Amino acid sequence: MTTTKRTLEKKFRRYVTALIALIMLLITFVYIYLEREQARNLIGEQALTTALTVAEIPEVKQALIGTGDVDKVREMIDQIQRNAGAEYIVIGDGDGVRLTHPNREQIGQEMVGGDNDDALLYGRSYTSLAQGSLGEAVRGKTPIRAEDGSIIGVVSVGYMIEYINATFLKGFTVFASAILVIFLIGMVGSNALARSIRRDTFGLEPYQIARLYKERHAVIEAVSEGLLATDQDGRVTLLNALAKEVLQIDEQAIGQKIDQVLPDSEIAAVLQTEEATGQNEVIVNEDRLIIYYQIISEDGHYAGKVARFQNRTELQELVNALSEIQQYSKDLRAQTHEYTNKLYAISGYLQLGYYDEAIDFIEEETGTQSRDDRIVFEQIQDPTIQAILIGKRSKASEKKISFTLDPASTVEWQWPAEAAAPLVTIIGNVVDNAFDAVIGRDKPTVEVFLTDLGKELIVEVADNGSGIAESIQAQLFEQGTTTKSGQRGYGLALVKAALKELNGTLEIEHNQPSGTIMSLYIPKEQVGERSERNDSRR
Repeated sequence: MTTTKRTLEKKFRRYVTALIALIMLLITFVYIYLEREQARNLIGEQALTTALTVAEIPEVKQALIGTGDVDKVREMIDQIQRNAGAEYIVIGDGDGVRLTHPNREQIGQEMVGGDNDDALLYGRSYTSLAQGSLGEAVRGKTPIRAEDGSIIGVVSVGYMIEYINATFLKGFTVFASAILVIFLIGMVGSNALARSIRRDTFGLEPYQIARLYKERHAVIEAVSEGLLATDQDGRVTLLNALAKEVLQIDEQAIGQKIDQVLPDSEIAAVLQTEEATGQNEVIVNEDRLIIYYQIISEDGHYAGKVARFQNRTELQELVNALSEIQQYSKDLRAQTHEYTNKLYAISGYLQLGYYDEAIDFIEEETGTQSRDDRIVFEQIQDPTIQAILIGKRSKASEKKISFTLDPASTVEWQWPAEAAAPLVTIIGNVVDNAFDAVIGRDKPTVEVFLTDLGKELIVEVADNGSGIAESIQAQLFEQGTTTKSGQRGYGLALVKAALKELNGTLEIEHNQPSGTIMSLYIPKEQVGERSERNDSRR
């Protein structure tokens, strides 16, 4: 069984109509209550004022003490009653017996209602709501005092409830007309507002908008790129989990200015300008990022900008590993070519009869080769490090560089697969830098020592180059810093990023008598934590 969802326009119109009707109804109830109370109070005050006036008439006092003309007083009271619009004006003596009454048959009878005591006994003037002989009425009562101040009677001026209600209804008719006009205006306004909201939501219903929001959130969090968006004022409007992790910010950044969230950042500078778009490359928090900027437009006007970025450090490490493998292949071809030349030399020695020279040449080559092979394959257990050293040995041979391994080198622990790419980046770039440093020296030499006997892998690479000036050592690991002409200065920046992933450190010191020693310290116990961190990112 399928259910039909109400459209936003119908739902909005229905709810707003009900809300307006409820508000109007509540206002009406409050108005009725307040106005009726106010009408009763006003009529009561008018009745009391009339009673006070009657109580001061000398003829009334004389009639009560028996020295006045009672008929004349009755005619006068009738006239006052008509002028005041009262239903009745009753004068009673000290015992509450009527001296005047609109109904002459009631004269001489006791006043009813039970509300005369405050006036006759205590001398108070007041208003009351009581049931009289003519019906329920609002009455103003006051005592009549003789010249000596004694109470000789009471005046009761009454206005019937029907009269008060009729007075109230005259004002309520005008009020009801105004309420009806306001209600109709509210209906027209609610319809216009509903249509406006529908246009603003592109005709989508609330459940469709909710579904789109959920799908959008799921897609944003599922993408393997960091996403950061700002509005036309440079305030952050969107931020996914990967962006929070890479940029090291949290959910509180939403709604803040981008230059406050990422102060002194190239990303913030680009997101605050309309013109800058396209691809860019930066290093943020020691991570190399490739960022793509795209403008958000709304009706042809600038409405903000989106930055999507990828952490290229891991990808670059894989690229470097592939490059190293390709380089190994080239180095092996170079080594094959070199050994072919050496075989030709040995063949020439033998053909010329220089047997001793041939033997010496063979012993020198095989001795060096055997010693390095023994170190690499017997003392180095990690295959990644073995591959790096073999490749660099071949590369050194091609470049005519003396590349030696310290006989005391030993690596017994095999590193996990996720550490292979960072190791290639770290050791490979440091050794390549050492090769570049010794090019042009009389006897170019690079020495490598490795050990993991403690809790960390220690790699020392020493060269006899010209060394590194102290003035640039502090900036040596920043992207773009280099001591070589024509180079971009990415090598050591990548080494720093890869070391950060393995929680490693690097030290630089001067080599005697010339050159540089770079010492790498990579803790073995942190690799497992790095693996868990990478799994959480995925």
